[in-house]
Amino acid sequence: MKNTRPQGSAQTLTGRTVEWLTFNNMHHQWLLLAACFWVIFMFMVASKFITLTFKDPDVYSTRQEFLFLTTMPEMERSPEEKHFPEELKPTGTMLVERQLLQPLVYMKRLELIRNVCRDEALKNLSHTAVSKFVLDRIFVCDKHKILFCQTPKVGNTQWKKVLIVLNGAFPSIEEIPENVVHDHEKNGLPRLSSFSGAEIQKRLKTYFKFFIVRDPFERLISAFKDKFVHNPRFEPWYRHEIAPSIIRKYRRNRTETRGIQFEDFVRYLGDPNHRWLDLQFGDHIIHWVTYVELCAPCEIKYSVIGHHETLEDDAPYILKEAGIDHLVSYPTIPPGITVYNRTKVEHYFLGISKRDIRRLYARFEGDFKLFGYQRPDFLLN
Repeated sequence: MKNTRPQGSAQTLTGRTVEWLTFNNMHHQWLLLAACFWVIFMFMVASKFITLTFKDPDVYSTRQEFLFLTTMPEMERSPEEKHFPEELKPTGTMLVERQLLQPLVYMKRLELIRNVCRDEALKNLSHTAVSKFVLDRIFVCDKHKILFCQTPKVGNTQWKKVLIVLNGAFPSIEEIPENVVHDHEKNGLPRLSSFSGAEIQKRLKTYFKFFIVRDPFERLISAFKDKFVHNPRFEPWYRHEIAPSIIRKYRRNRTETRGIQFEDFVRYLGDPNHRWLDLQFGDHIIHWVTYVELCAPCEIKYSVIGHHETLEDDAPYILKEAGIDHLVSYPTIPPGITVYNRTKVEHYFLGISKRDIRRLYARFEGDFKLFGYQRPDFLLN
């Protein structure tokens, strides 16, 4: 008798085989999907780690810098191109790339400062003593452990407002009266110079420290317009005391009766013997002395250096790095106000001798090189 399997049993076996194969395929698909999620998760963790390793610019190590440089080969443009920063639209993957590359921009600024500070040929232009004059420029927020070095004509009024709110003097930036911002008896902003030597050193070593720069020549134009032309805060001593002193010593045409001209201002600033007038003018010179003289960037290890030309990016980054972005926002920046204006610079220097412009550049060369600003050959040659 032939041994045959019943037809029903064969169909049952075939059905189970199909079910097993289906289950096996689904199992492999779920494993593949889980593996994909794991890879994505690990990538996110790795990206976060790379970003966080640069959270504190004061503790960068050579190993961390090498890791970041090899991970992110595309970096900010050369210092010669800083006047016209390329705009990146914050959409899709470009936003992610911008967020990852952003710490590198600020790291490179600090690296440039370190390199220039080591250049013996520029030592006289890049180094200064941390004197009372410098300590008077640095404002303190003990509550959030922040030091801000004031560099006038670079949007410092707005940063003062931020610190005033953080110190608790006013509940919001909008509620701060304009006449209080620069009144240091009312604005609640202590200067670093008001502390003991030991307290000063403790804050310099442990606090978050920053200041803002802009193109040095454009800053001088802003200072001249603000103090000698418009004078919006009604500070008559600039026109009635400082301007006549500059005119008496530096005006070439003695028959000229007009008030101070930009050429007079340039000749005063470019004079190697300008310091005897500086002593007469006192602290009013803060509006046009170099960043080196104001903030001592080679002697004080700053956490972040912001640039006026990229303030739309730099202001939020500084607030985030200082750990205060959830407490206060930088005031709205009017469109185009921070863009470098070469036409304006050319207009103001028109008619001024190359000799006088070169002498001016010789004094401010340290600022140009420390902060990566392009040498203004269109004025010098």
